[in-house]
Amino acid sequence: MIMENKLGLDFKQVEYARSLAKKIADDVQEFADQYTTIAVERTLCRLMGIDGIDSNGVPLPNVVADELKDAGSLSQGALYYIGNAIVQTGLQPQEIAEKIAAGKMDITKLPFSSEDQIKTAYDPLIKVALDRIKQRRTRRNHYIATIGEGSQPYLYVIVATGNIYEDVVQAQAAARQGADIIAVIRSTGQSLIDYVPYGATTEGFGGTFATQENFRIMRKALDEVGEELGRYIRLCNYCSGLCMPEIAVMGAFEGLDVMLNDALYGILFRDINMQRTLIDQFFSRVINGYAGVIINTGEDNYLTTADAFQEAHTVLASDLINEQLAALAGIPEKQMGLGHAFEMDPSIENGFLYELAQALMEREIFPDACLKYMPPTKFMTGNIFRGHIQDALFNIAGIWSHQGIQLLGMPTEAIHTPYMSDRYLSIENAKYIFNNMKSIGDEMSYKPGGIIQTRAATVLNNATDLLEKMVSEGLFTSLEKGIFADVKRPRNGGRGLDGVVRKGEHYRNPFIEMMLKRV
Repeated sequence: MIMENKLGLDFKQVEYARSLAKKIADDVQEFADQYTTIAVERTLCRLMGIDGIDSNGVPLPNVVADELKDAGSLSQGALYYIGNAIVQTGLQPQEIAEKIAAGKMDITKLPFSSEDQIKTAYDPLIKVALDRIKQRRTRRNHYIATIGEGSQPYLYVIVATGNIYEDVVQAQAAARQGADIIAVIRSTGQSLIDYVPYGATTEGFGGTFATQENFRIMRKALDEVGEELGRYIRLCNYCSGLCMPEIAVMGAFEGLDVMLNDALYGILFRDINMQRTLIDQFFSRVINGYAGVIINTGEDNYLTTADAFQEAHTVLASDLINEQLAALAGIPEKQMGLGHAFEMDPSIENGFLYELAQALMEREIFPDACLKYMPPTKFMTGNIFRGHIQDALFNIAGIWSHQGIQLLGMPTEAIHTPYMSDRYLSIENAKYIFNNMKSIGDEMSYKPGGIIQTRAATVLNNATDLLEKMVSEGLFTSLEKGIFADVKRPRNGGRGLDGVVRKGEHYRNPFIEMMLKRV
């Protein structure tokens, strides 16, 4: 997208800020390249075709990876041991996993084959996995080419019943009402469990468990309603948490289109260890990039724990870092749903102008990104009439600044999980404003030195200053000091650190190279 510089931003400063973010991201990547995690190895098991559960309900990828971890062998990687077991036994990975689960095989104690033999054993399985993902991406592209989809900003709504079958009913209703993206909110606490539940689920709190079967059920339902409507409906879920790369590959296999995938969200808001998260996010994003999935980042959440006026620059700084981390993982700009939000206190005089300035600034700085714009939540009071007006102002800012994804606010935001009728009102609100104000952003210019231009320049200046400080301290130290969202996290604290190991001499993950090459 070609954007005019209507805000008078100093784009030499923008590129300088971007170069600082790149230094921070490169430093993180240098660290991440030296390590693997239990979640990455479980993901490789899934890519090898291992699925299902044992007699105790434990997912077989966990069974295999845990055996390696318990034997002190995880550092050499799942592919090394699975490939060797194929050579030694002639069995396929699923059969090997089932024998491990039954206590009939210990893959760490088999005789070792040569590196070439091991590679020859698993290479065909890599091709099968890549082809499976590629076929899903081709299928999506075919749908969009033949039946079309909604225009940006995509109308993004959520379903969160806890029961996948009830979610289907609500999702199809939302699509008929006009939604372009359906996000299935994940059950409370799933990001903190170090395994992915198996099969269809009907009991979740505050959302529905992210499972491969649930992904399959919802994808099928949205394809059916999309064909009925003559409009492709995108499916969104979450691959944040302790299973980031695993859920990413399950989404790639089942045709998800959008995934919440933030390098920092799990650290800040779920107290997941920063080392674990920053390693896991890389492989998860490589998979998302290869699958053509739009990633959504979570900078909007910063403004629910910190002041949205005073701390707006932290959102821009984080977006720049997330952009560079995503680029290292092969995510094209059009698949970067960088996050920001309409979260200022409504009592601020000229607050809409400040919000608009920041939305316009995000679009000018990230012209090709599929920006994800989040609605007011912090200052929703339960007054549904005022809330509907707040959402309308948010929608005006969204169409004015050419956002990519507009997560629609609900008038009952502060009261209960929205009813289908609430969702209808929100979609009607957005459609009315988007149609009636479609070209307003193209028609407007801004007073030199006025409120809007001054606000954008101030946020950029503050973000640049913050990035300079972060370059000297590094991301890990910055997170320890609570630089984002006023939340401090220890480098060696939080959940999941025991699942991090340094790569050994035999370690290989050819999926990264092959996926990046084809992206």
